[in-house]
Amino acid sequence: MKKDATRSKEKKAKKTHVSSRMNVLFFAVFLLFSLLILRLGVLQIVNGENYVRELERTEEVVVNTSVPRGKIFDRYGNIVVDNQPVNAITYTKTQQTKQEEMLMVAERLAGFIEVDTKKVTDRDKQDFWIRENESAAEEKLTADEKAQFEAGDMEQAQYDKLIRDRITDEELKSITGQDLEELAIYIEMQAGYNLSPQIIKNEKVTDEEFAVVSEHLDSLPGVNTTVDWNRQYAYGDVFRSALGSVRSIPEDKIEYYLSRDYSRNDRVGTSYLELQYEDILQGQKSKVKTLTDKAGNVVDSQLVHEGERGKDLVLSVDMELQKEVEKIVEDELWRLKQSGGRNLLDRAFVVMMDPHTGEVLSMVGKQYVEEDNGKSITPVIQDYNIGTFTSAYEAGSSVKGATVLSAYQEGIITPGSTLYDEVIRIKGSPPKKSYFNYGSAIPLTDTKALEKSSNGYMFKIAIAMANAKYTPDQPIDIPQSAFTKMRNYFGQFGLGSETGIDLPGENTGYQANNDYGPGKLLDLSIGQFDTYTTMQMAQYVSTIANGGNRIAPKIVKQIREPSKSNDTLGPLLQEMQPEILNKLDNTEAEIAQVQRGFFGSFNGAEGTGRDFIGNGYVAAGKTGTAEVVYFGPKYQDQYLGNPPETINSTLVGYAPAEDPEVAFAVLVPWVYPNGDESLRVDVNENLGTAVLEKYFELREKRIDENGADEDVEVNVSEEGAEEGN
Repeated sequence: MKKDATRSKEKKAKKTHVSSRMNVLFFAVFLLFSLLILRLGVLQIVNGENYVRELERTEEVVVNTSVPRGKIFDRYGNIVVDNQPVNAITYTKTQQTKQEEMLMVAERLAGFIEVDTKKVTDRDKQDFWIRENESAAEEKLTADEKAQFEAGDMEQAQYDKLIRDRITDEELKSITGQDLEELAIYIEMQAGYNLSPQIIKNEKVTDEEFAVVSEHLDSLPGVNTTVDWNRQYAYGDVFRSALGSVRSIPEDKIEYYLSRDYSRNDRVGTSYLELQYEDILQGQKSKVKTLTDKAGNVVDSQLVHEGERGKDLVLSVDMELQKEVEKIVEDELWRLKQSGGRNLLDRAFVVMMDPHTGEVLSMVGKQYVEEDNGKSITPVIQDYNIGTFTSAYEAGSSVKGATVLSAYQEGIITPGSTLYDEVIRIKGSPPKKSYFNYGSAIPLTDTKALEKSSNGYMFKIAIAMANAKYTPDQPIDIPQSAFTKMRNYFGQFGLGSETGIDLPGENTGYQANNDYGPGKLLDLSIGQFDTYTTMQMAQYVSTIANGGNRIAPKIVKQIREPSKSNDTLGPLLQEMQPEILNKLDNTEAEIAQVQRGFFGSFNGAEGTGRDFIGNGYVAAGKTGTAEVVYFGPKYQDQYLGNPPETINSTLVGYAPAEDPEVAFAVLVPWVYPNGDESLRVDVNENLGTAVLEKYFELREKRIDENGADEDVEVNVSEEGAEEGN
């Protein structure tokens, strides 16, 4: 009995324990359900609207915002091109912006600012007139035409064209100046991307315009006032054309730039240096991620990438030297034009470069132009620096160093070889001779031939290169292959070849490939057949000066990171190294022999460039005079079919002769009429001596000021010196 009672008590205790655990479990479940219901209530009642908006977000747009371009410095750290902040008025449209709203904003904005209306086309005016005169526009169509359109037999484009074609000039004249400004603003608004600010005006925004627009932003949805930038040129017009231009993307390049993550309203380099280094100067745009709802309303904006202005360029050009050389060339051009009798003369070029690195120290081109404003003609001299590598001319005897070195390579002569200078008489061709020889046979060595500028010596080389037999007063067989051979030799120096300059648009010169008459190869050997640029001539003489390396001329010396300071250089990113394009297939002795000939040309008793003697430095080089037929800008209007004969004056050289640090080329086409000795002038030597004198003057000045002729490193900021390497 006791056992049964004990078992009964144990069963009751177990039952009570299970019941308690179940109660705890049910209570826990109750709490969890209560918390879940509470959480659902918070989500649905308190944050319901927010989460609905989150669910309705359907588009994420990343908008690029442009940044200032990189700056440009000269080799000594002086700012050449900077960014000038300017007031700007912008417009940003969204996906839901309607045409009517844009027109309304354009109309209001036109009442606050003045804009240029030159971009407004006749088509724009016609479309504007149609919008403003819908009834009158429809009346220009016949009943049959309207019926065709309604029946679907006429496309919308054809329908619209019929109306536009029938709008009269008188009706277009009804568009007021205020209407045109409204239209110009509307056109700019349409050009922009959704959510991307489009510049409406950033040039000559007055303080009053900026303030008035800022005050009325509430009534101008999408309009904003901000700060933009324009390129600022510290040296004015000096070196201006070579720097290039920055403007809106050209129409034919839109697809190219869009594929590279540009926007339609971006500005890009469109010519020369700005174009060549666009990827460097453009910078990294800031990126803003914009979230919009289904209606296109902006819900949130987040900065993804802050952006950074473009990297800076350090030029090889010495802007102080460039400025002085430009003045020298301009003054000489004025002097010659004012002396009279030089109707064809209108330009002059000078290039100075380091023969060992290819760094261009100065490249100057000036052009005389007569501007006609409708009432009077005003002569002016304009920047034509790009002409140093884009325009080519016969260079005359300056190329004779290449002729002699080619003859060494061909095995025609060896250093010290003697040939006879004599009048060359080929049947069917005018006699060809040196200026100093009227009928004798004068023995000359290679160096003496360069000193005296012997044509006869070069003629003998050309005849031998063609494997031809010369008999006085008899025909001579010059095969076409001889021209190819000599041009290939000349190409080793850059004559007739691309120089490799880091600027677009280079001209390699003209080679006549349909004129192989008697004596033309002889003309080629003395620089009176093919044409060359001043940059090619500078590269050619540099190749001789440095011992045989043809080095690509360079305008940019360094690329640097943007500096935190506005007027100093940032850390060095890349140093441009000399680029050797080829090495002459000549021995050191052969090159040294031509160098001796160039020394004699400037310093010898019978040298043609003796104006360089006594200027405080010893130079070497070669003068040139080319007798040419004029095919310049006045040919079409004044000399078509009967071009006059004229003279090109050229010069190449380097200094100091023993250890060259600067090479130079001078080229002045069409200086005076051929045969008119009263107008003869050695403009090549005038310019050559003047620019060399200025070079050494500035060099000495810097040595006195700095203790050495140091380049850009002396102007690097502490920031750049610590980080750059």
